[in-house]
Amino acid sequence: MSTELQSELHKAVDRRRNFAIISHPDAGKTTLTEKLLLYGGAIHEAGAVKARRAQRKATSDWMAMEQQRGISITSTVLQFEYQNCQINLLDTPGHQDFSEDTYRTLAAADNAVMLIDVAKGLEPQTRKLFEVCKLRGIPIFTFVNKLDRPGREPLELLDEIEQELGLVTYAVNWPIGMGDRFKGVYAREKQQIHLFERSAHGSREALDTVVDLGDAKIEELLEQDLYYQLKNDLELLEGVGPELDLELVHQGKMTPVFFGSAMTNFGVELFLREFLEYALKPGPHNSTVGEVTPIYPEFSGFVFKLQANMDPKHRDRVAFIRVCTGKFEKDMTVNHARTGKTIRLSRPQKLFAQERESIDVAYAGDVIGLNNPGVFAIGDTIYTGQKLEYEGIPYFSPELFAVLRNPNPSKFKQFQKGVSELREEGAVQIMYSVDEAKRDPILAAVGQLQFEVVQFRLQNEYGVETLLEMLPYSVARWVEGGWEALNKIGRLFNTTTVRDSMGRPVLLFRNEWNCHQLQEDHPELKLSNIAPVVSGQQPTDSNS
Repeated sequence: MSTELQSELHKAVDRRRNFAIISHPDAGKTTLTEKLLLYGGAIHEAGAVKARRAQRKATSDWMAMEQQRGISITSTVLQFEYQNCQINLLDTPGHQDFSEDTYRTLAAADNAVMLIDVAKGLEPQTRKLFEVCKLRGIPIFTFVNKLDRPGREPLELLDEIEQELGLVTYAVNWPIGMGDRFKGVYAREKQQIHLFERSAHGSREALDTVVDLGDAKIEELLEQDLYYQLKNDLELLEGVGPELDLELVHQGKMTPVFFGSAMTNFGVELFLREFLEYALKPGPHNSTVGEVTPIYPEFSGFVFKLQANMDPKHRDRVAFIRVCTGKFEKDMTVNHARTGKTIRLSRPQKLFAQERESIDVAYAGDVIGLNNPGVFAIGDTIYTGQKLEYEGIPYFSPELFAVLRNPNPSKFKQFQKGVSELREEGAVQIMYSVDEAKRDPILAAVGQLQFEVVQFRLQNEYGVETLLEMLPYSVARWVEGGWEALNKIGRLFNTTTVRDSMGRPVLLFRNEWNCHQLQEDHPELKLSNIAPVVSGQQPTDSNS
């Protein structure tokens, strides 16, 4: 590798930060995303999600259904610059029905920001997503949100994170007051008090008055009881709290904790600054040739998401690629690991939610959009130079099943196209009856809302009305060894056999008890609750 290229790759990786935001629904994730974009200069006015119609729509929620319901349904990528850093923000759906989309997005993230509502603390979906981050060894930064409303004591929340998630906590800043009396935060490293003034609906940056801790002016600016409360809390923190250890943070064992209010912008810019300082830069990835570093001279990346119809006028399909090594250049020719074909990457795009602009180069840590004329699948690796494949991205066991019917035969082609494209992007898993006479697809989902989204999008994007007929199953298991292993067993009871979209056998059960019963009756039949990975290597347990 030329020293010039080496230097270019080093510089590019050094200034890149890539992170996903995880939270329970309604913790304020989309609001925080908007405010980070506001401070990053990527937008000029932030739009609340549950907005009045006259207000701006949230940038990250671009799908019609998201804007109608005020929830995030799909992951989006938002790329912006701040303080000489190139930031790739991976916005994920908070709703539990879309946890698979979030899991796939976390495969492309180097860091995670865990957002917690100060009144509610840790909630079920946050715990679930934390487990995924833990499996992947991703550093976790915690932002305690909604301090402008009454909530739980900050020390109590730190204790909950330590007890329930097994993370060491380090408070980077500390709140001054709460609810109507939330005045600002104290930044521990610089020993400065930041007092904020609210802006209308928090749509502009909050004005920030900075005062050193010992400054006499504090007496005039801050009510006495709030000042004494702050001093008492700090004494306790300094006395019993740990020191900040970036090595532990990067191993995912310690979480830096920030307090603030995304709605009023209090503490958001402080969080962004400190995060960029502490966050992990793009690092090595496991592959079939071992660990490869981001400054490996050949280009490589993997597909972690597919999205159809981001631009309804053009009926496009976009593959989201996480760049892992080397330098991506427009019009370059790459190898496709799964098919062995070569592909010219002619129209790469920088992604900013639904908006896109053409790009010429990208480096490790970046996420780029590529037009996908049916070439890519989730988990695919593309590369130049020596062949390599990254770990694949598995599908998990669905819990809800329904037959999808097209009542209008004249819409057959649109129905087939819509089902095929939504399956490709992982909006829902598709299975089929082994009875050739039954042609209707079986939708398999983690949550009910996935069904609603599929029906909504088929109607909205493909002009097809559909009927849904629920099936009485709640457990799916893939047969290890495929049809050969299944045929050796002979007839099975209390289960229905279907095939997935790759033609592999899947057993559906009404409940866990029926599944256990079958395994007891046929211990030689090996079942898995995760679909075998098609693209890339099977992830290992330690870094799945």
